[in-house]
Amino acid sequence: MSSIIFRNSLRCCTIATRHIIPTRTLTSTSARKQFSLLSKGVACVFSASVAWLLISTFQSRAAVHAYKSKKKEEDPIAKTVKLTSRERRFIKFASVEYDGQLYMTPQDFLESFVEEEPRPRLKRRVITSKELEGIKDSTPPLNKGSTHLFRNLRDGGIVSYTEYLFLLSILTKPQSGFRIAFNMFDTDGNERVDKTEFLVMEKIFSHAWRDKRGLSEATTTESGEKKPNEEFVDDEQGLQRRHKVDTTLIVHFFGKKGNRDLHYEGFRRFMENLQTEVLEMEFHEFAKGSPTISEMDFARILLRYTYLDTNAYDEYLDRLLERLKTEKGMPPGISFEEFKVFFQFLNNLEDFTIAMRMYTLADHPISQEEFHRAVKICTGTSLSKHLVSTVFAIFDDDGDGQLSYREFIAIMKDRLHRGFKSYAKNEGWDAFKSCLKQEIKTPT
Repeated sequence: MSSIIFRNSLRCCTIATRHIIPTRTLTSTSARKQFSLLSKGVACVFSASVAWLLISTFQSRAAVHAYKSKKKEEDPIAKTVKLTSRERRFIKFASVEYDGQLYMTPQDFLESFVEEEPRPRLKRRVITSKELEGIKDSTPPLNKGSTHLFRNLRDGGIVSYTEYLFLLSILTKPQSGFRIAFNMFDTDGNERVDKTEFLVMEKIFSHAWRDKRGLSEATTTESGEKKPNEEFVDDEQGLQRRHKVDTTLIVHFFGKKGNRDLHYEGFRRFMENLQTEVLEMEFHEFAKGSPTISEMDFARILLRYTYLDTNAYDEYLDRLLERLKTEKGMPPGISFEEFKVFFQFLNNLEDFTIAMRMYTLADHPISQEEFHRAVKICTGTSLSKHLVSTVFAIFDDDGDGQLSYREFIAIMKDRLHRGFKSYAKNEGWDAFKSCLKQEIKTPT
């Protein structure tokens, strides 16, 4: 029995940490030889698995309390204030520091959006004032922007926490929202935004952070008068909401001297380029040089950040696989243009929801033709027939050609807000527990 538990536990360790150790089949003999070569992280997971197995089997309350207290001691982020999911993720991926404040590089930002974990590093890189000047010199102007801007800059730039929130909002905005976003910055309504107007964003976030935690917005002078703190808001986490450093985004928008104005056309082009850049990264992760991705890979991308449990997730993929087998010939795959149009549609999900409520007052399922028409009304672009049929092959439960749009919208909302509600399937401690349960139950 102990050898079975050992073998099953080791298998689950491999699954739960596959982003660190390549997935491969291990025999019982090679497993023992390779176990000593596993990283400390895998060893910790294995130790935790044994603890969990003992807890679930013998229900030892003392062991539970000991484990929880240790976990609290090892959580340095939670020792001061309760952080939001976005704050935790920024801290997790931010790889550079300047004057006590954390920053992401452009590469960090891209990885935070498409990866589960940051690149391995020993510690954050502390940049000097000279390096900061070099970053400004290497930042291209707005008219030189492209869909490779962040990938070309890589680690040669800095992104503040408030800019991180701003960039996240861009990636989920439909094109109709670009003008609204620009007008929010254009406080005097003169159809252009200067550096001072743009930095109002930081002031808004600093007010919100203080109000949420019940902190005063003012400091007291020697004469007893109160004045606002114009320098920064020190939140003890390195996420100061206001700062004096010109970041890569500031230099890109307003020039090294900060005296250029940002016009709507440049702002719109920047937002479109960033959306395309992130989608290209995600697409090419699966395409691996091919002009298309498979329908199965499309489904995996679609479901990778959802609330679905492992069994429900597998059901969607199994359903698609079975329906692909019944088709004649090889499936044509999904091109990047199809992929891009679909995710532009997801950014219009709220409009699609309204259209469906008006169209199906009785909440009845919709056909492929109705789905195709509603998408075109909301986005102005058409999805290919093959892409629509693939979506229905994934989400049409009983294969009657009708889609329960309420369930579809609920899952797509999870996907739209990827990275902040749930994480990729079959990874981490929850996946390990689930896997270990199944392995123990399965007859050998």
